[in-house]
Amino acid sequence: MTIAQRKTLLNLFLAAVSSVKGDISVRKWVSRHDAQCPTHIVAVGKAATAMFRGLPDDWRIKIPAYLVTKTDHLGNAEFGSNVEAIETSHPIPDQSSLKAGTRLLDFVAGCPTGSHLMMLVSAGASSLVEHLKPDVSSADLVALTKAALAEGADIGEINKRRQAISAIKGGRLLASFKGQQVDVLAISDVAGDSISIIGSGVGAAPEGSDIGYNCSVVASNAVAREAVVRRAQSIGIKIISNQESMYADVNEIAARIANEITVGPDGLYVYGGETTVVLPKNPGKGGRNQALALEIARHVRNRTDLTGLVAGTDGTDGPTNAAGAFLDGDSFSSEPGAEDALRSADSASFLARTGNQIITGPTGTNVMDLAIFLKQS
Repeated sequence: MTIAQRKTLLNLFLAAVSSVKGDISVRKWVSRHDAQCPTHIVAVGKAATAMFRGLPDDWRIKIPAYLVTKTDHLGNAEFGSNVEAIETSHPIPDQSSLKAGTRLLDFVAGCPTGSHLMMLVSAGASSLVEHLKPDVSSADLVALTKAALAEGADIGEINKRRQAISAIKGGRLLASFKGQQVDVLAISDVAGDSISIIGSGVGAAPEGSDIGYNCSVVASNAVAREAVVRRAQSIGIKIISNQESMYADVNEIAARIANEITVGPDGLYVYGGETTVVLPKNPGKGGRNQALALEIARHVRNRTDLTGLVAGTDGTDGPTNAAGAFLDGDSFSSEPGAEDALRSADSASFLARTGNQIITGPTGTNVMDLAIFLKQS
């Protein structure tokens, strides 16, 4: 893969990320709607800081707000005394997540009669905040999460299990709201973009409530993929495929994508979604995007006409500091150990050694993953 090819793929990926950044997406929504100033603000998720930054200045500096995001995602953000901002654990919740969830419930329940709450919800909220039902322990929560991740459950199934033990997910949080109106702005990391699944439904409408409720999805995988298409077309690249179809085990998706591209015509292939990975007993260091990139690289070994990029739009692939990886026909055989890396779920270590990892840092959004491939015979 040439430097020019890597640069092209990375520019397409960054165009996608820019189109769904939290601040840009929220600012655009507010500017296009006759949004009334809320009396209280909640922002929770990996994109919470960026989404909060997209609100009008006078809202951010005056209105009581509670913000929860992932460790190292606050960065250098500065807030006024009206904002309580904390970082907690992801993807495995811990005691900080439970404390944040209790405080979130207190904040929402404390909104008075006639109040207007704005919620900014993004991926990661499921782990970052939690308040458990009385008969559930913190050990139960951690065990459930680890088991679901290890067995390769998809996000819908994981969030369904989380809702079953939570006192604030699945619409239960807003059941405590005593005010008049709730407006939810969400960045979707799930198929179908349903607020009942995003963040395990932490921003979902409560059943049987008569409060005013509106929800808008301000960014999604479809928006990101369209940004890739527009940027590619602007530089003369032909679009062959644009589909949100990466919803199965990483091995199945890798085989299907590799086949579609190798038998298809020259041009750009764009895929979105979120694969699943079944982990071995003692997994190495990796994430679903690096696993997918390496598995596709295995299928396209020795080909000279394909280059690709697989990455998470949040800038973090699993427990690593990489967003994903580049690949081409040489990636799998560039040095020994690729087969072992896939077998032991240690793709990140292999890809780091071969110089194929993509490092972006936190991006301020999360609309699942993107896989972008350029075929040039």
